[in-house]
Amino acid sequence: MIIIETISFSEALKYPFKIPQRLLYILLLIVPVIGWLALFGYSVRLVNEFIEGRYEGLIKLDFMEDLKLGFMVFLKALPFYIGYMVLLSAAMYVSETLGSLINLLFGFFVIPMLVVNFYRKQTIESFFEFDILSVIRDNPGEYIITLLKQYALVIVFLVLSVVLVGIPAMFFTSSIFFANMYGRLVEKRAGSSL
Repeated sequence: MIIIETISFSEALKYPFKIPQRLLYILLLIVPVIGWLALFGYSVRLVNEFIEGRYEGLIKLDFMEDLKLGFMVFLKALPFYIGYMVLLSAAMYVSETLGSLINLLFGFFVIPMLVVNFYRKQTIESFFEFDILSVIRDNPGEYIITLLKQYALVIVFLVLSVVLVGIPAMFFTSSIFFANMYGRLVEKRAGSSL
């Protein structure tokens, strides 16, 4: 079994710049739908690299394969996001404060790990595996640190967006710390229970 180390903030900060020409993949955002789906598939592959503890640099884009993956993952994600919108709308109907509170709690404590789990397993059911959240319950301090590091990284890349390189860097590392935590704690636990 491979031991996955905790990625440091400085390593995450340098990661997208190890192969800087691949930051240009972000230009696919200009191509409506097809480009977006290809980037989505590429992001799924990136998250899986992070889960496995591989941080050599941005992986090579395979346009057709990433497009197919992005389309399939998009379709499989729809039931979760539709359900989430229904839940949020119902909560907002009851009380705007309740809706905002649910959105905040889900955005910080539920969706990040469920998304990583979904990207890893790529099944509709994996988006509804709420038992994966026990990792957060069992490691609250580590999760808060992971959350803070992820948002600090986003802030640094937002500042770097002034010189444009921050935009793709932020896009390609949007789940780097969550995926690292998932690889260390979820996959390690699954591997040890086999």
